[in-house]
Formats: sequence, structure tokens, C-alpha cells
Amino acid sequence: MRASISICTHNRAVDTMQAVESVLNGDAESKDYEILVIDNNSSDNTKELFYSHHFPENVRYIFEPQLGLSYARNRSIKEAKGEFILFLDDDALACPSWIREIIRIFDMNSEIGCVGGKIVPIWEGGKPEWIPNDIISLYTLMDFSGDIVEMEAPAIPFGANVAFRMSIFEQMQPFREDLGRVGSNLMSSEESELIGRVRLEYKVFYNPYAVVEHKIAKSRLTKRWLLRRVYWQGISDATRYQKSGWGIFKHAARIIQAALLIVISFNNVQKVMSEMAKISYRNGTIVGSFRNGRGLNA
Repeated sequence: MRASISICTHNRAVDTMQAVESVLNGDAESKDYEILVIDNNSSDNTKELFYSHHFPENVRYIFEPQLGLSYARNRSIKEAKGEFILFLDDDALACPSWIREIIRIFDMNSEIGCVGGKIVPIWEGGKPEWIPNDIISLYTLMDFSGDIVEMEAPAIPFGANVAFRMSIFEQMQPFREDLGRVGSNLMSSEESELIGRVRLEYKVFYNPYAVVEHKIAKSRLTKRWLLRRVYWQGISDATRYQKSGWGIFKHAARIIQAALLIVISFNNVQKVMSEMAKISYRNGTIVGSFRNGRGLNA
């Protein structure tokens, strides 16, 4: 079997079934792939809805009781039978050629250990004008290049559309379980940390023709959600890089600078939001620094 498709979900039953259908409707032969639906301790009707769909035999339901996205992803790595494992978010839809486009990049060179693809948005209710372009990628959107290219550090694929050669996990640990989302917290960086280790031994590639569509729910289209997302990114980065609290003075200076720019730019809503995001990120970094590298999920 060539590919294992992992869809990890927590309380998104309807979206998850649509994600499964998008893969099944693709142009890959069913014998060449399996779909693993990892139910990460959902409290909704995910299990009942899954079995009511009567999916084909190459679609498996797996319950993972330990809450946390990294636990769910690592469970799928343990269960996978394919040469490659492709991760698709439970609120994303795969294009018909997605599996084929990912696999053909791996087939180019055995030194390619990770492949990512394009992620385009489906904005529920339309994209708000106040979202700054410099941080729009926080909505898990990716348009890195119009060509197939190697992604040089620090660029990385995003977790809504990323794949790994399964053999790499014979020699390295999978996702760090003290990083990644757990329930309603927005801890992240588990993909970037893993890809950073993969890059030490393998190449990382991007294929713009391996496309998924990512639904952006209305609940995320608020300033409060975006600032909270940036705050947790700061905590995640401080945890991943084990930053110390001694940088608090540098962060405080940057916060003051951003506050002054907000006053100067009060007529420019995107600029104001961009500077507010910088303040939230710095606050998160300060909080994360005092955890001495211990993730909130440990």
C-alpha cells in the first residue's frame, strides 16, 4: 500500500465525514491507500456518524482516548500501513489529484522525507478586511510557490496538508506530545519541530498541485480569536526553543514599540491589528519562557 491518509478529529463529526468523502472522490485507486479517522476522544456523534456512512473497507475508525492532536497523529503513525502518511485536517477537503501529486514527489528522490502542498481558504461568510496579510497564514493557508521546489529552512509545510515517508519514523521520534492542540487550547509548533528534525537527514519539498481547501469557520473570523491564536503561537515557540525569561526586557521593548505604532496608525485597521498581534505574540513568548521548555501538554 502506498499511502495512509490520517484525519484526526475532535468534535467535528460532519466536517470529518466531508473530509473522508473528498479523499474517496479522488482519482487514486482504492487499493493504493487507506484512510484512518482518528477520533481524539470526541464527545459528539463522530463514531455513530462514521458507521452510518458505511464507508468502504479501506476507511478505518480508530478511537484515541488521550486528548491532544499530537497523541492522535502519533496514533495514526502507529496504525498506518502505507509507505507514506498524509495528514489532512478534519476541516479540509482534498482535491481529486491530491494523493497522486504527493506521492509523485516522494518518488522523485528517496532523500525526500516530507512533502507539503497548497492550502486555499474557504471563508465562511467572506474574508474580513481587517485581517493583515502578514499574518494571514495563521489561518493555516499556504501558497509557497507556483512550482515544485525544495523548501529551505525556515520555510515548512503546514499540518493541514503535509506528508512524511513512513520509514523516517524507524529512526526518529514522531510528534512531540507536549506540543500541539489539546481541547480548546491553541498550542502549536508540533509540525515545525518534527519537520526541523526531518530536515537534518532528508529534503522537504512543496508541490503547488497537491491542493487542499481549508474551511475557515465564522467563529475564527474575530479579532479576539486571531489575537488568542498569536498569543498561543508565542507560548508554543518559547516551549519549542526552550527560551528563558531573561528576554523579558527585549520583549517589553518590542511591546512598547508596537503600542506606539498603534497610536500612530490608528486610521489603518490592518496596521493596528498587525501591531496588536505582535503584542499578543510577545506576551505569549514571555509566559512560555517561564515554563522552562515544558509544554502545556506534558
